[in-house]
Amino acid sequence: MAATVDPVSGALTVLGSVNGVPDPSYLALSATGGTLYAVSETADGAVAAYRVTGDVPEQTGPPVPVGGSGPTHLSVFDGHVLTANYGSGSVTAVPVRADGTLARVASGVLRHTGSGPHTRRQQGPHAHQVQPDPSGRWAVSVDLGTDSVRVCALRDGSPVLHREHALRPGSGPRHLAFHPGGGHAYVVNELTPTVTVCRWDASEGSLKPLSEAAVLPGAPAGDAYPSGLVVSPDGRFVWTATRGEDVLSVFAVEGAGETLRLIGTVPCAGIWPRAVAESGGFLYVANERSGDVTWFSLDPATGLPRRGGSVAVPAASCVVLDRPALP
Repeated sequence: MAATVDPVSGALTVLGSVNGVPDPSYLALSATGGTLYAVSETADGAVAAYRVTGDVPEQTGPPVPVGGSGPTHLSVFDGHVLTANYGSGSVTAVPVRADGTLARVASGVLRHTGSGPHTRRQQGPHAHQVQPDPSGRWAVSVDLGTDSVRVCALRDGSPVLHREHALRPGSGPRHLAFHPGGGHAYVVNELTPTVTVCRWDASEGSLKPLSEAAVLPGAPAGDAYPSGLVVSPDGRFVWTATRGEDVLSVFAVEGAGETLRLIGTVPCAGIWPRAVAESGGFLYVANERSGDVTWFSLDPATGLPRRGGSVAVPAASCVVLDRPALP
């Protein structure tokens, strides 16, 4: 689905949609914003490219197999699209041509190894996210199944492991976001409702866990599975979404990025929030089971979201914005 953004209210107006690949559960834009990439979260696993210069995305070619199952995330890094393949526990690189389209075959696959103590969810590796670090030198992949974050580089088009950093056993790391200062990273954990604060050293390509902060003010009332994580552009706030509890949590960032203090939680205004995005003072939430994308205005002093409205998006799982919604 494509939509316009009102720069004053943050409201979305749907323009149209396209059916190109099955289960396009995560999206990423090229640096220019003219091309959109989407995973196909299927057993065979694929990635597709779309032109987004018009009102409706236009697919530029057939989906490219990624050589891994269940890709759940992707990003653009060093002239390639990288996919995190949850089912097979691997990271794939697909070359990007000069015009933004994808090469017909992947150029390399890095297969993760290991497991964790959770008997049902951590029997093997499950790469859940892969993204560049702020320096653009490294790609980091977050693996829920092995309780670790891997730092990688590209060599001859193939992802190559540089270092693997262990997080707390059983935490189930899902997604990572960097502080705009570049010296810290925050990892949201799916199997325990927490965020791990880490120090990041781009010169060494190393990640050091420092502390954990709970995403809820007390014990969960039922199931609680954190999902999305986003840091404000000025580095003052971190927002997370938690499925089951169906809330958004707001953290104040303190100590130059080393500490997160929970300010509070608000309802996500939907069911099963899968992803969050921030743009121009607004927060956008993809609520998968209620089938909508909801927007919130953000209090500039406290970071607390206030619901603005929503649009229907069946099985919404990701939202990306091509530019800040500035007036």
